[in-house]
Amino acid sequence: MSRVEEFRTEIRGWLAAGLTGAFAGLRGRGGPGREHEAFAERLAWERHMAAEGWTCVGWPKEYGGRGATIEEQVAFHEEYALADAPARVNHIGEQLLGPTLVAFGTPEQRARFLPPIVAAEELWCQGYSEPDAGSDLANVRTRAERDGADWVVTGQKIWTSLAHESQWCFVVARTEPGSTRHAGLSYLLVPLDQPGVEIRPIQQLTGTSEFNEVFFDGARTRAEHIVGAPGDGWRVAMATLGFERGVSTLGQQVGFRRELETLIDVARRNGAAGDPLIRDRLARAWTGLETIRCNALRMLDGVAAGAPGPEASIGKIFWATWHRELGELAMSVLGAGGTVAAGEPYDLDDWQRLFLFSRSDTIYAGSNEIQRNIIAERVLGLPKEIRP
Repeated sequence: MSRVEEFRTEIRGWLAAGLTGAFAGLRGRGGPGREHEAFAERLAWERHMAAEGWTCVGWPKEYGGRGATIEEQVAFHEEYALADAPARVNHIGEQLLGPTLVAFGTPEQRARFLPPIVAAEELWCQGYSEPDAGSDLANVRTRAERDGADWVVTGQKIWTSLAHESQWCFVVARTEPGSTRHAGLSYLLVPLDQPGVEIRPIQQLTGTSEFNEVFFDGARTRAEHIVGAPGDGWRVAMATLGFERGVSTLGQQVGFRRELETLIDVARRNGAAGDPLIRDRLARAWTGLETIRCNALRMLDGVAAGAPGPEASIGKIFWATWHRELGELAMSVLGAGGTVAAGEPYDLDDWQRLFLFSRSDTIYAGSNEIQRNIIAERVLGLPKEIRP
């Protein structure tokens, strides 16, 4: 048995033993559009994983990880998804900020912030998007000014996932007055539990509120809580986005495959599979999922080199569009009954929630439009888009 297969067998056995007793009811709980489900219990599960050494498996051992190879990380995320284990509550800290600090942080920052991420004691959110700077990150207006030993942050962030459950936020802010676009930005680590920070949940079409508005009105963070040099925030922020396109997407695809297979079963039971148009769309969904997986595996070379390059935008477009279309296909399979809420006042079933939440897949984490611009400009070398 190869080392990877041994690793896969180990995590499979641990999950089978761990998702019992108090944790047995967490299978399938949480995830996009459902982050409200059993959050406290999922956090307890995350801390149980940490105690057993199963968080941050891909991090270097000196920072609390297992030093798992890319192949072992793929095995971990696939087995986690195959076990229908609960959605992770520490994803942003573990998959985004942690690798960023390993790559760009100071020794002091790593010593302060990495251990609480490994232990799931501090949760993080991402302060990128703003009302006038959604996927156009270079247009941020949130500013930070140096005041003695602190940075003072003023501005607004929006669509901030799980900010209401987080203790910290990594914030892209403009620290050089008069600067524009990519210049003059800095990457700051800001505590949320302080005067000058207000978090307002945004109610979504699903009736849930995992996205938030975050207002900074003179909020403070220590001067040493800047990652990289002042004005170098764009480079650091782009690296974080690269880590977001990393190995965990392979586990995401296992969840997608489960959704598709379940939908195929529904179509067979209710007779929708007898419609040649529905049958054709189901077949296209299957081939599309295979394409997504092949593309994700192709991008692993970039992950092994440190972070996926701009080519990773191809994968984001593929999976986001595919998943949105799966939601539309689910409504076609269910027919008119799919438009009726399961109960009062707004009780949605899993397919309705999938349809409504997946409308955002092609917007969050970089809209399809922005991903196409990245591919055109940074991969194909085409002229930059003309801006007003």
